[in-house]
Amino acid sequence: MAPQDAVLGWDEHTTAEAYAAFTREFPMYGATSRDLAHRASLADAHLVVDLCGGTGVTARAILELIPDRARVVSLDSAAAMQRVGRRTLHDPRLSWITAPAERLADHVPTGGVDTVVCNSAIWKTNTAAVFTTVAQVLRPGGRFIFNIGGGFAGVRHTDEQTARTGPSLNTLIRQIAARDHGYTPSPAADAPPKLPLRKVTEQLAATGLNVLGTEVTAQHSTMAEKKAWLSIPVFARPDGGFTHAQRMKILDAAYALTTPDTPTVTSWLVVVAQRPGDTP
Repeated sequence: MAPQDAVLGWDEHTTAEAYAAFTREFPMYGATSRDLAHRASLADAHLVVDLCGGTGVTARAILELIPDRARVVSLDSAAAMQRVGRRTLHDPRLSWITAPAERLADHVPTGGVDTVVCNSAIWKTNTAAVFTTVAQVLRPGGRFIFNIGGGFAGVRHTDEQTARTGPSLNTLIRQIAARDHGYTPSPAADAPPKLPLRKVTEQLAATGLNVLGTEVTAQHSTMAEKKAWLSIPVFARPDGGFTHAQRMKILDAAYALTTPDTPTVTSWLVVVAQRPGDTP
């Protein structure tokens, strides 16, 4: 089953709080944020955008690397996520803007951004429109660094292919839902990857952005972390007409068939793109 897009539901208090709790307890979003921030070469940055920034996990990683004089703009369409982030992330260099990613150019100077970073979200947007607006705001030589979940990109790291020792939690969820609730996966579950590298490269090229490099990376975690992630309302499975309580009951039944410290691996496609031109 392909991952769910989780496009809707972010601007809800329960989702924002659950997401923030997950990021405090488990390393996934912090680790992927630091990975992207380190790839961005931020030592001389003046203005950095955290695109689809949510509660500010990636902004925090960026703030750790930029100079004192630099600024970070965290832009997200979900006010609920930003309200949670504002409670814990206080830095005078950080500004919060509530707006869709596709409207980035309305909120930052054209040609004035050194780097745009987008962690774990680009496939939830209209990528052609987002790539266009990113190209508009980047300075010559500016970079755009983002990642795509392996299921959406159609890639699997070798660690993911070799680490599995039994059925995944997602597989167990589907099996229990089918056995106990008559669940049938939607046709979309067998759809081709939503955002393969070929499509990404074509859309970036159409805006004038060049791909500098790509890498398939592996995020190592445990079954316990996977369960916690699937407990966040926007990620809860299976799809269809289940209530959240029903999904949590199915999740608990599936998790009971696993061992909490069983290793799990998630694949990511990391893309580094650049606007042509010499750095000022």
